Amino acid sequence: MKIKIVTLGCKLNFAESSALMNTLIARGHTRCKRDEQADVVIVNTCTVTDTADHKDRQAIHRVKRENPQARVIVTGCYAQLKPQEIADMVEVDHVVLKRHDIFQGAYSREDRTRCFLKVQDGCNYFCTYCTIPFARGRSRNPYTRDIVREAQQALHDGAKEIILTGVNIGDFGRSTNETFIDLLHALDTIPDVEQTYRIRISSCEPNLLTDEIIDFVAQSKHFAPHFHIPLQSGNNEVLQIMHRHYTRELFQERIEHIKRVMPHAFIGVDCMVGVRGETEERFNDYVAFIRQLPVSQLHVFTYSERANTRMLEMDLYVVPQQERERRSKVLHAISADKLAAFYQEHKSQTGLVLWESKNDHGTMYGFTENYIKVSGKYDKQKVNTFECITI
Repeated sequence: MKIKIVTLGCKLNFAESSALMNTLIARGHTRCKRDEQADVVIVNTCTVTDTADHKDRQAIHRVKRENPQARVIVTGCYAQLKPQEIADMVEVDHVVLKRHDIFQGAYSREDRTRCFLKVQDGCNYFCTYCTIPFARGRSRNPYTRDIVREAQQALHDGAKEIILTGVNIGDFGRSTNETFIDLLHALDTIPDVEQTYRIRISSCEPNLLTDEIIDFVAQSKHFAPHFHIPLQSGNNEVLQIMHRHYTRELFQERIEHIKRVMPHAFIGVDCMVGVRGETEERFNDYVAFIRQLPVSQLHVFTYSERANTRMLEMDLYVVPQQERERRSKVLHAISADKLAAFYQEHKSQTGLVLWESKNDHGTMYGFTENYIKVSGKYDKQKVNTFECITI
Protein backbone atom coordinates (compact mmCIF):
# COMPACT_ATOMS: atom_id res chain seq x y z
CA MET A 1 0.00 0.00 0.00
CA LYS A 2 0.97 3.63 -0.43
CA ILE A 3 1.48 5.08 3.06
CA LYS A 4 1.56 8.70 4.18
CA ILE A 5 2.41 9.78 7.74
CA VAL A 6 1.45 13.22 9.03
CA THR A 7 3.35 14.19 12.19
CA LEU A 8 2.48 16.92 14.67
CA GLY A 9 4.28 18.07 17.80
CA CYS A 10 7.78 17.44 19.08
CA LYS A 11 10.95 16.01 17.55
CA LEU A 12 10.30 12.79 19.46
CA ASN A 13 7.13 12.31 17.42
CA PHE A 14 9.08 12.89 14.20
CA ALA A 15 11.63 10.27 15.24
CA GLU A 16 8.87 7.77 15.98
CA SER A 17 7.07 8.48 12.70
CA SER A 18 10.31 7.91 10.81
CA ALA A 19 10.84 4.57 12.55
CA LEU A 20 7.25 3.57 11.81
CA MET A 21 7.62 4.39 8.12
CA ASN A 22 10.85 2.38 7.91
CA THR A 23 9.07 -0.61 9.45
CA LEU A 24 6.21 -0.35 6.96
CA ILE A 25 8.61 -0.07 4.03
CA ALA A 26 10.47 -3.15 5.26
CA ARG A 27 7.15 -5.01 5.15
CA GLY A 28 6.61 -4.19 1.47
CA HIS A 29 4.66 -0.92 1.56
CA THR A 30 5.80 2.30 -0.11
CA ARG A 31 6.04 5.93 0.94
CA CYS A 32 3.34 7.94 -0.79
CA LYS A 33 4.66 10.69 -3.05
CA ARG A 34 3.31 14.23 -2.72
CA ASP A 35 1.25 14.10 -5.88
CA GLU A 36 -0.19 10.62 -5.18
CA GLN A 37 -3.34 9.52 -3.41
CA ALA A 38 -2.52 7.48 -0.31
CA ASP A 39 -4.08 4.13 0.53
CA VAL A 40 -3.44 4.73 4.23
CA VAL A 41 -2.73 7.95 6.12
CA ILE A 42 -1.34 7.76 9.65
CA VAL A 43 -1.68 10.89 11.81
CA ASN A 44 0.80 10.98 14.71
CA THR A 45 -0.69 13.47 17.16
CA CYS A 46 0.38 15.83 19.95
CA THR A 47 -1.65 16.95 22.96
CA VAL A 48 0.57 19.36 24.89
CA THR A 49 -2.08 22.14 24.74
CA ASP A 50 -5.64 22.78 23.58
CA THR A 51 -4.12 24.37 20.49
CA ALA A 52 -2.27 21.12 19.75
CA ASP A 53 -5.54 19.16 20.01
CA HIS A 54 -7.18 21.62 17.60
CA LYS A 55 -4.32 21.22 15.11
CA ASP A 56 -4.64 17.44 15.38
CA ARG A 57 -8.32 17.58 14.45
CA GLN A 58 -7.61 19.99 11.59
CA ALA A 59 -4.95 17.62 10.26
CA ILE A 60 -7.36 14.67 10.38
CA HIS A 61 -10.01 16.64 8.47
CA ARG A 62 -7.43 17.77 5.91
CA VAL A 63 -5.88 14.37 5.17
CA LYS A 64 -9.28 12.80 4.58
CA ARG A 65 -10.28 15.66 2.31
CA GLU A 66 -7.05 15.30 0.33
CA ASN A 67 -7.15 11.46 0.31
CA PRO A 68 -10.88 10.61 0.28
CA GLN A 69 -10.38 6.90 -0.42
CA ALA A 70 -7.67 6.37 2.19
CA ARG A 71 -8.03 4.65 5.52
CA VAL A 72 -7.11 7.10 8.29
CA ILE A 73 -5.26 5.80 11.34
CA VAL A 74 -4.63 8.06 14.32
CA THR A 75 -1.96 7.46 16.96
CA GLY A 76 0.23 9.54 19.29
CA CYS A 77 -0.36 11.43 22.52
CA TYR A 78 -3.81 12.84 21.69
CA ALA A 79 -4.93 9.33 20.80
CA GLN A 80 -3.61 8.02 24.11
CA LEU A 81 -5.59 10.53 26.16
CA LYS A 82 -8.82 10.82 24.15
CA PRO A 83 -9.20 7.69 22.00
CA GLN A 84 -13.01 7.74 21.99
CA GLU A 85 -13.15 11.41 21.03
CA ILE A 86 -10.99 10.61 18.00
CA ALA A 87 -12.79 7.37 17.18
CA ASP A 88 -16.06 9.33 16.98
CA MET A 89 -14.69 11.48 14.14
CA VAL A 90 -16.25 10.38 10.86
CA GLU A 91 -12.89 10.61 9.05
CA VAL A 92 -11.14 8.13 11.37
CA ASP A 93 -11.04 4.40 10.64
CA HIS A 94 -8.71 3.22 13.42
CA VAL A 95 -7.15 4.56 16.62
CA VAL A 96 -3.89 2.86 17.58
CA LEU A 97 -2.60 3.09 21.15
CA LYS A 98 1.00 2.53 22.24
CA ARG A 99 2.22 0.21 24.96
CA HIS A 100 3.82 1.92 27.95
CA ASP A 101 5.60 -1.12 29.38
CA ILE A 102 8.31 -1.30 26.70
CA PHE A 103 10.75 1.09 25.09
CA GLN A 104 10.38 1.46 21.33
CA GLY A 105 13.52 2.88 19.74
CA ALA A 106 13.42 5.42 16.94
CA TYR A 107 15.52 7.86 14.99
CA SER A 108 14.73 10.17 12.10
CA ARG A 109 16.78 11.92 9.46
CA GLU A 110 16.02 15.55 8.61
CA ASP A 111 17.44 17.21 5.52
CA ARG A 112 20.24 14.57 5.37
CA THR A 113 22.27 16.44 7.98
CA ARG A 114 20.58 15.63 11.28
CA CYS A 115 19.42 12.54 13.11
CA PHE A 116 16.88 12.85 15.92
CA LEU A 117 17.73 9.90 18.16
CA LYS A 118 15.24 8.76 20.79
CA VAL A 119 17.08 7.82 23.98
CA GLN A 120 14.29 7.91 26.58
CA ASP A 121 10.50 7.96 26.86
CA GLY A 122 7.92 8.72 29.54
CA CYS A 123 8.07 10.82 32.71
CA ASN A 124 7.65 10.21 36.43
CA TYR A 125 7.35 13.86 37.49
CA PHE A 126 3.58 14.45 37.19
CA CYS A 127 3.74 18.25 37.15
CA THR A 128 0.33 19.64 38.07
CA TYR A 129 -0.35 21.17 34.63
CA CYS A 130 0.94 18.33 32.46
CA THR A 131 -0.64 15.26 30.84
CA ILE A 132 2.54 13.79 29.35
CA PRO A 133 2.94 11.00 31.99
CA PHE A 134 -0.60 9.82 31.11
CA ALA A 135 0.11 9.97 27.36
CA ARG A 136 3.65 8.58 27.43
CA GLY A 137 3.78 6.45 30.57
CA ARG A 138 6.57 6.08 33.11
CA SER A 139 10.21 6.89 32.41
CA ARG A 140 12.07 4.14 30.55
CA ASN A 141 15.06 3.74 28.25
CA PRO A 142 17.15 1.19 26.33
CA TYR A 143 20.72 0.24 27.19
CA THR A 144 23.53 2.62 26.29
CA ARG A 145 25.02 0.02 23.94
CA ASP A 146 21.81 -0.05 21.88
CA ILE A 147 21.75 3.73 21.51
CA VAL A 148 25.41 3.78 20.50
CA ARG A 149 24.65 1.16 17.84
CA GLU A 150 21.81 3.30 16.42
CA ALA A 151 23.98 6.42 16.47
CA GLN A 152 26.75 4.54 14.71
CA GLN A 153 24.32 3.42 12.00
CA ALA A 154 22.99 6.95 11.54
CA LEU A 155 26.51 8.31 11.07
CA HIS A 156 27.38 5.54 8.62
CA ASP A 157 24.20 6.48 6.71
CA GLY A 158 25.50 10.02 6.28
CA ALA A 159 24.20 12.03 9.24
CA LYS A 160 26.65 14.60 10.60
CA GLU A 161 24.68 15.74 13.63
CA ILE A 162 22.77 13.73 16.24
CA ILE A 163 20.15 15.31 18.49
CA LEU A 164 19.28 13.32 21.59
CA THR A 165 15.51 13.36 22.14
CA GLY A 166 13.11 12.07 24.75
CA VAL A 167 10.49 13.24 27.22
CA ASN A 168 12.88 13.62 30.17
CA ILE A 169 16.28 12.61 28.84
CA GLY A 170 18.17 13.56 32.01
CA ASP A 171 16.33 10.67 33.67
CA PHE A 172 18.09 8.24 31.33
CA GLY A 173 19.25 5.04 33.02
CA ARG A 174 16.27 4.44 35.28
CA SER A 175 15.41 1.23 33.39
CA THR A 176 18.95 -0.06 32.94
CA ASN A 177 20.84 1.00 36.08
CA GLU A 178 22.94 3.45 34.07
CA THR A 179 23.21 7.25 34.11
CA PHE A 180 22.87 10.03 31.56
CA ILE A 181 26.56 10.89 31.89
CA ASP A 182 27.38 7.24 31.04
CA LEU A 183 25.46 7.68 27.79
CA LEU A 184 27.21 10.97 26.96
CA HIS A 185 30.67 9.43 27.47
CA ALA A 186 29.77 6.50 25.20
CA LEU A 187 28.42 8.75 22.43
CA ASP A 188 31.51 10.95 22.54
CA THR A 189 33.63 7.97 21.47
CA ILE A 190 31.47 6.04 19.00
CA PRO A 191 33.61 3.22 17.55
CA ASP A 192 34.38 2.83 13.85
CA VAL A 193 33.34 6.39 12.97
CA GLU A 194 36.08 8.50 11.46
CA GLN A 195 34.17 11.46 10.06
CA THR A 196 33.51 14.67 11.93
CA TYR A 197 30.21 14.66 13.79
CA ARG A 198 28.55 16.56 16.60
CA ILE A 199 25.82 15.86 19.13
CA ARG A 200 23.23 18.15 20.68
CA ILE A 201 21.35 17.51 23.92
CA SER A 202 17.67 18.40 23.71
CA SER A 203 15.61 19.58 26.70
CA CYS A 204 17.08 18.51 30.05
CA GLU A 205 15.51 19.31 33.44
CA PRO A 206 17.66 21.73 35.50
CA ASN A 207 17.73 19.41 38.51
CA LEU A 208 19.13 16.64 36.28
CA LEU A 209 21.59 18.86 34.38
CA THR A 210 24.45 18.33 36.82
CA ASP A 211 27.72 20.21 37.06
CA GLU A 212 29.39 17.00 35.89
CA ILE A 213 27.35 17.01 32.68
CA ILE A 214 28.03 20.70 32.03
CA ASP A 215 31.78 20.26 32.57
CA PHE A 216 31.80 17.19 30.33
CA VAL A 217 30.14 19.05 27.45
CA ALA A 218 32.66 21.87 27.86
CA GLN A 219 35.62 19.56 27.22
CA SER A 220 34.05 16.88 25.01
CA LYS A 221 35.11 16.16 21.44
CA HIS A 222 31.67 16.07 19.87
CA PHE A 223 29.01 17.65 22.10
CA ALA A 224 27.84 21.10 21.03
CA PRO A 225 27.79 24.06 23.46
CA HIS A 226 24.01 24.19 23.19
CA PHE A 227 21.53 23.63 26.01
CA HIS A 228 17.74 23.63 26.15
CA ILE A 229 16.51 23.89 29.74
CA PRO A 230 12.88 24.14 30.93
CA LEU A 231 12.28 26.87 33.50
CA GLN A 232 8.45 27.19 33.13
CA SER A 233 8.29 29.96 35.76
CA GLY A 234 10.75 32.37 37.32
CA ASN A 235 8.74 32.66 40.52
CA ASN A 236 9.34 30.10 43.27
CA GLU A 237 5.75 30.09 44.53
CA VAL A 238 4.49 29.24 41.04
CA LEU A 239 7.18 26.56 40.65
CA GLN A 240 5.83 24.95 43.83
CA ILE A 241 2.28 25.10 42.48
CA MET A 242 3.51 23.45 39.30
CA HIS A 243 5.29 20.76 41.35
CA ARG A 244 8.57 21.45 39.59
CA HIS A 245 11.67 19.82 41.06
CA TYR A 246 13.90 22.88 41.52
CA THR A 247 13.96 26.50 42.60
CA ARG A 248 14.84 29.46 40.46
CA GLU A 249 18.07 29.79 42.45
CA LEU A 250 19.16 26.32 41.32
CA PHE A 251 18.19 27.20 37.76
CA GLN A 252 20.32 30.34 37.86
CA GLU A 253 23.27 28.35 39.23
CA ARG A 254 23.07 26.03 36.22
CA ILE A 255 22.97 28.95 33.77
CA GLU A 256 25.90 30.69 35.44
CA HIS A 257 27.94 27.47 35.45
CA ILE A 258 27.34 26.97 31.73
CA LYS A 259 28.38 30.54 30.93
CA ARG A 260 31.43 30.26 33.16
CA VAL A 261 32.87 27.22 31.36
CA MET A 262 31.31 27.91 27.90
CA PRO A 263 30.80 31.68 27.47
CA HIS A 264 29.73 31.19 23.85
CA ALA A 265 27.07 28.52 24.64
CA PHE A 266 23.55 28.90 23.30
CA ILE A 267 20.92 28.44 26.03
CA GLY A 268 17.26 28.05 25.11
CA VAL A 269 14.69 28.17 27.91
CA ASP A 270 11.12 26.85 28.04
CA CYS A 271 8.76 29.34 29.70
CA MET A 272 5.06 29.01 30.50
CA VAL A 273 2.67 31.86 31.23
CA GLY A 274 -0.83 32.08 32.61
CA VAL A 275 -0.94 29.03 34.89
CA ARG A 276 -3.33 29.02 37.82
CA GLY A 277 -1.88 30.90 40.76
CA GLU A 278 0.26 33.19 38.59
CA THR A 279 -0.88 36.50 40.04
CA GLU A 280 0.25 39.78 38.52
CA GLU A 281 2.82 40.19 41.30
CA ARG A 282 4.23 36.72 40.69
CA PHE A 283 4.35 37.28 36.93
CA ASN A 284 6.22 40.57 37.37
CA ASP A 285 8.71 38.77 39.63
CA TYR A 286 9.06 36.09 36.91
CA VAL A 287 9.74 38.72 34.24
CA ALA A 288 12.38 40.48 36.36
CA PHE A 289 14.15 37.15 36.90
CA ILE A 290 14.11 36.28 33.20
CA ARG A 291 15.42 39.66 32.12
CA GLN A 292 18.64 39.29 34.11
CA LEU A 293 19.40 35.71 33.03
CA PRO A 294 22.22 35.37 30.44
CA VAL A 295 20.19 33.09 28.16
CA SER A 296 19.86 33.17 24.38
CA GLN A 297 16.20 32.53 23.58
CA LEU A 298 12.87 31.77 25.23
CA HIS A 299 10.38 29.17 24.01
CA VAL A 300 7.09 30.54 25.31
CA PHE A 301 3.98 28.43 25.95
CA THR A 302 0.59 29.71 27.06
CA TYR A 303 -1.10 27.59 29.71
CA SER A 304 -4.32 25.79 28.79
CA GLU A 305 -6.40 23.67 31.13
CA ARG A 306 -5.88 19.94 30.62
CA ALA A 307 -8.37 17.37 31.85
CA ASN A 308 -7.33 15.12 34.76
CA THR A 309 -4.44 17.36 35.86
CA ARG A 310 -4.07 18.29 39.53
CA MET A 311 -3.91 22.01 38.81
CA LEU A 312 -7.65 21.96 38.04
CA GLU A 313 -8.29 20.74 41.59
CA MET A 314 -6.47 23.69 43.18
CA ASP A 315 -8.36 26.70 44.48
CA LEU A 316 -6.15 29.31 42.85
CA TYR A 317 -6.35 32.58 40.94
CA VAL A 318 -7.33 31.91 37.30
CA VAL A 319 -5.56 34.14 34.77
CA PRO A 320 -8.05 35.47 32.17
CA GLN A 321 -7.35 34.29 28.62
CA GLN A 322 -6.69 37.80 27.32
CA GLU A 323 -4.16 38.37 30.09
CA ARG A 324 -2.45 35.05 29.30
CA GLU A 325 -1.97 36.24 25.73
CA ARG A 326 -0.58 39.58 26.91
CA ARG A 327 1.92 37.84 29.16
CA SER A 328 2.98 35.62 26.27
CA LYS A 329 3.72 38.71 24.19
CA VAL A 330 5.84 40.16 27.01
CA LEU A 331 8.07 37.08 27.10
CA HIS A 332 8.22 36.83 23.30
CA ALA A 333 9.54 40.41 23.20
CA ILE A 334 12.19 39.59 25.83
CA SER A 335 13.18 36.53 23.79
CA ALA A 336 13.61 38.59 20.61
CA ASP A 337 15.88 41.03 22.44
CA LYS A 338 17.98 38.24 23.95
CA LEU A 339 18.41 36.42 20.64
CA ALA A 340 19.41 39.63 18.84
CA ALA A 341 21.95 40.38 21.57
CA PHE A 342 23.37 36.84 21.39
CA TYR A 343 23.79 37.07 17.62
CA GLN A 344 25.36 40.52 17.85
CA GLU A 345 27.79 39.29 20.50
CA HIS A 346 29.13 36.67 18.08
CA LYS A 347 29.39 38.86 15.01
CA SER A 348 32.87 38.63 13.38
CA GLN A 349 33.75 35.51 15.41
CA THR A 350 34.48 32.13 13.84
CA GLY A 351 32.09 29.20 13.88
CA LEU A 352 31.86 25.68 12.49
CA VAL A 353 28.72 25.56 10.35
CA LEU A 354 26.98 22.44 9.08
CA TRP A 355 25.38 23.35 5.75
CA GLU A 356 21.87 22.11 4.89
CA SER A 357 20.48 21.09 1.52
CA LYS A 358 17.75 23.69 0.99
CA ASN A 359 18.34 25.97 -1.98
CA ASP A 360 16.43 29.17 -1.25
CA HIS A 361 16.78 31.12 -4.53
CA GLY A 362 20.55 30.68 -4.51
CA THR A 363 21.02 30.88 -0.73
CA MET A 364 21.85 28.03 1.64
CA TYR A 365 21.60 27.87 5.42
CA GLY A 366 23.28 26.14 8.31
CA PHE A 367 23.90 26.28 12.05
CA THR A 368 27.10 26.79 13.98
CA GLU A 369 28.00 24.61 16.95
CA ASN A 370 26.33 27.15 19.27
CA TYR A 371 23.18 27.27 17.15
CA ILE A 372 23.63 30.50 15.26
CA LYS A 373 21.79 30.32 11.94
CA VAL A 374 23.91 31.58 9.06
CA SER A 375 23.45 31.87 5.31
CA GLY A 376 25.72 31.80 2.30
CA LYS A 377 25.72 31.41 -1.47
CA TYR A 378 24.31 28.01 -2.41
CA ASP A 379 26.95 25.43 -3.30
CA LYS A 380 25.77 21.86 -3.80
CA GLN A 381 29.23 20.55 -2.88
CA LYS A 382 28.90 22.04 0.60
CA VAL A 383 25.63 20.29 1.47
CA ASN A 384 26.00 18.15 4.60
CA THR A 385 29.57 19.31 5.20
CA PHE A 386 31.21 21.35 7.93
CA GLU A 387 32.92 24.66 7.16
CA CYS A 388 34.76 27.06 9.43
CA ILE A 389 33.39 30.53 8.73
CA THR A 390 33.44 34.08 10.05
CA ILE A 391 29.96 34.97 11.31
